[in-house]
Amino acid sequence: MQKQLLIVDDDADLRKLVRKILEFSDFEIHESDNGQDALNFVLHTKPEVVILDIMMPGEIDGFEVCRQIKSNIATAHVRVVLLSALCLKEDLQKGGESGADAYLVKPFSPQSLLDTAKIVGG
Repeated sequence: MQKQLLIVDDDADLRKLVRKILEFSDFEIHESDNGQDALNFVLHTKPEVVILDIMMPGEIDGFEVCRQIKSNIATAHVRVVLLSALCLKEDLQKGGESGADAYLVKPFSPQSLLDTAKIVGG
C-alpha cells in the first residue's frame, strides 16, 4: 500500500511542480488549495506527509494548519513540511513553534524536496 502525501498550496502551478517532482516516489499524491480543505483531508485520510504552503487565502494560514494537525491526537503523527517564500529568522522560528517537521524555502531544488519528503515520510 502506498503512503499518502498531501500537497497544500493555493498556486496550482506550484502544486503541479511538486507533484511532478514526487510522482515517481513511493507516495500516492493528493492536492488541496486551501487550509480548511487540507485539515479535513488530514483528519479523514491521515496521510504520512503534508507539504504545506504558509501564505494561503482564507481564514487559516499554513502555520495554523500545521498547529492544528500537530495538536490533534488523531493527526499529530502526520509529518508536516512547510514550503514557503518566507525565509526570515522569525518565519523559521514560527515554523518550528507550529510543530513542523521540516521547512523548505522557495525557490527550492527538486532534489531537496524529494529528499525531505522521503526522510520525513519514513
